[in-house]
Amino acid sequence: MTPYHKLVNDYAHLLKQGRSFPLGTFEPARRPALAADAPKALFLAPHPDDECISGGIAVRLLREAQMNVINVAVTLGSKKERHAGRLQEVTNACRYLGFGLVVAGVRPPSGAGLQNIHPKTRESDPAHWSACVGAIREIIETNLPKVLIFPHEGDWNSTHIGTHFLAMDALKQMPSSFECFLVETEFWGAMSDPNLLVEISQQDLGDMMAATSFHVGEVGRNPYHLLLPAWMMDNVRRGAEVAGGQGGAAPDFAFATLYRLRKWSQGQAERFFEGGKQTACPTNIGQLFA
Repeated sequence: MTPYHKLVNDYAHLLKQGRSFPLGTFEPARRPALAADAPKALFLAPHPDDECISGGIAVRLLREAQMNVINVAVTLGSKKERHAGRLQEVTNACRYLGFGLVVAGVRPPSGAGLQNIHPKTRESDPAHWSACVGAIREIIETNLPKVLIFPHEGDWNSTHIGTHFLAMDALKQMPSSFECFLVETEFWGAMSDPNLLVEISQQDLGDMMAATSFHVGEVGRNPYHLLLPAWMMDNVRRGAEVAGGQGGAAPDFAFATLYRLRKWSQGQAERFFEGGKQTACPTNIGQLFA
């Protein structure tokens, strides 16, 4: 029995213990007082729960940079019988984190979540795709975000990939004068070229796990909220190399998320710094978006 065997046993014990924890029964987490004209960050969530899983940078933007973070529920999932339940779950999760919430939709019915947000739909049903792009463009036009957060183009899940192209197509319809920062997320498929490693504090990660637990119908069948720490630990391992530089020293983070940060300007996405960046706590993450 080595110390490593005990560490593995402790991990397994904690995971088993976590299965007995309550789901979605918590009072809202702390939220800073936001100015009426606070800059906005929009999180385009392919499914209800992505705002909790991949939203570490959004939590930090809210708490450190006092940005008004608004979750855009692009879809309510593929099972129509679960739409009402998932809408209530995402409402509760956003209330817990302090995020605003907008549910995308085309008219009619508006606000019911978009349907068939897949790359194949973009090719085979241009009329439906155009209507969905218009719905997202309208949300962007209404909010004029400083930061737009959405999945990268290779995030494996078809709705995640569809949401990427939905965002890019909507941006291309914005006036050429419109500018914002783009933060692309990963969850199902790893990016080959992330350039931003964002440390997630223990407090923020605990809040993200608690928020994810509000998606009761999902984590009840698969308690993936309990695996967020392991995923974020692996992000530190990978991010030290792919964002920090091959052969570089690993940062002293326990938990982190990886992103690709670019800027939308003059109708195109462009990188505005070379190499990669690492943003530790308690450095104000708003400095990245100055």
